[in-house]
Amino acid sequence: MEYNTTRNHLIMREYGRHIQKMIDYVITIEDRERRQKNAQALIELMGFLNPHLKNVEDFRHKLWDHLFLISDFKLDVDSPYPIPTRETLKAKPEPMPYPKRYPRYSHLGKNIEHVIQKALKEENPDKRSGFANAIAYYMKLAYNTWHKELVHDDAIRSELNAITSGQLEFTTTPFVKAYRERDSRDGNRFQRGGGNKGGNYQQRSNGGGSGRNGKSGGKHYKKRFK
Repeated sequence: MEYNTTRNHLIMREYGRHIQKMIDYVITIEDRERRQKNAQALIELMGFLNPHLKNVEDFRHKLWDHLFLISDFKLDVDSPYPIPTRETLKAKPEPMPYPKRYPRYSHLGKNIEHVIQKALKEENPDKRSGFANAIAYYMKLAYNTWHKELVHDDAIRSELNAITSGQLEFTTTPFVKAYRERDSRDGNRFQRGGGNKGGNYQQRSNGGGSGRNGKSGGKHYKKRFK
């Protein structure tokens, strides 16, 4: 009967005690060719016991690294990958440098500066205008988010001109033009249909025309509001 208190330390729990015992046995095999075949069989068994590793890139490389780690780097076999050492596996990675950004306009953020620089390099006038409209829309959205109130387009236009030194300017003229065209179409339609509908409305407003039961419209409305 064996107890955990009398056993050696379990290096990797996900592989279990039996895999560690097998690796300890392979270390004691003196014939190198036989030791190599047993190591290959152990790699297949470790991959079978942990199928989730197949979704990891270079999972067989990871299995060989685990094999040497469980053996405490005492296993002397050939590996298709570079054999790791204790220093390489247990070395701590260097801390990643934190990106330090100092935006000139903190209320707009750093990303809008990159977009403005890209817009200034654009040579196509249509794309440049589209960049300006998108930047102005974001500036207006940011203003509404922070100040909780509406801002006029003139304020956004003046701020955008100040940021870009007058190189970018957005405009809402195409939208105004579209509204004017629509209004003119509605007005022409009202004028074309004014012969019938306008006349009927005028007759009703003047009290003309016959109402129900042969009574005049004016008398009918007088009786209703008495």
